[in-house]
Amino acid sequence: MSADMEGVTGLVDAEDVQPPGRDYERGRVLMTQDVNAAIRGAYAAGATAVLVNDAHGPMRNLLPDLLDPRARLIKGRPKPMGMIEGLTSEYEATVCIGFHARAGVLGVLSHSFMGHEIEDIWLDDQLTGEIGLLHAASAAYGVPVALLTGDDTACDEMKSWDPTVATVPVKFAKDRFAAQLVPVAESHESIETTAAQALRSLSPSDAPPGPRTLTVRWQSASVASHLTAIPGVERRDDRTVTVEGDMLQLYRLFNLFLRVCTAVTSNPPYC
Repeated sequence: MSADMEGVTGLVDAEDVQPPGRDYERGRVLMTQDVNAAIRGAYAAGATAVLVNDAHGPMRNLLPDLLDPRARLIKGRPKPMGMIEGLTSEYEATVCIGFHARAGVLGVLSHSFMGHEIEDIWLDDQLTGEIGLLHAASAAYGVPVALLTGDDTACDEMKSWDPTVATVPVKFAKDRFAAQLVPVAESHESIETTAAQALRSLSPSDAPPGPRTLTVRWQSASVASHLTAIPGVERRDDRTVTVEGDMLQLYRLFNLFLRVCTAVTSNPPYC
């Protein structure tokens, strides 16, 4: 399970998802509860092991003492594979909890990895964000994405990538920092039930053969300039870089891009 935070039940604002926001600690509880609902669903479907990767921001948001003890947790950063750290071809499914829509889409807390720093990402010329890249990397391992939870725009984005993925909208976007919320108990019940159903009826995942092309348009020309020091990375214009390779190599390389960007810039977070 890859657990993000912006798409968690009840959360709509930076104060909910970023330390030291006034509601961040409550947000951590709600995030852990959403993950626990999915864990219960997984075990109801017959899972024998669940690995949870904390994939949001500092990647130390989930509360280990409140997490279902049947699961194992990867916490902290940096991680070479970022949001899919720990995933291997030995797993039967990927579950995405608390995800959000890509940059430029009017979804709750929408952005792509680094907020203002990344304007757009393309995978083989298709606009994408965290959802599309995770789906492609999981498919490259031969592991299907079974479920995604988040706001309705995130769910729609996943369906545009793969209509076989089950989705649970836990809120409906009214604007970037406003949503109509699904009641917490109802949301948790839906996550648990849908996770169990999705894992009982998995569809196989087929990754496109051959190399893929990843293109990123940054806010800063300085970032693009520094990234061209990495072999294989080329600039399309002052702020856009592109690179070709195996999907898993690209996913790991993109996480290196993020670390370079963090070192080069001093812009505040996406909110």
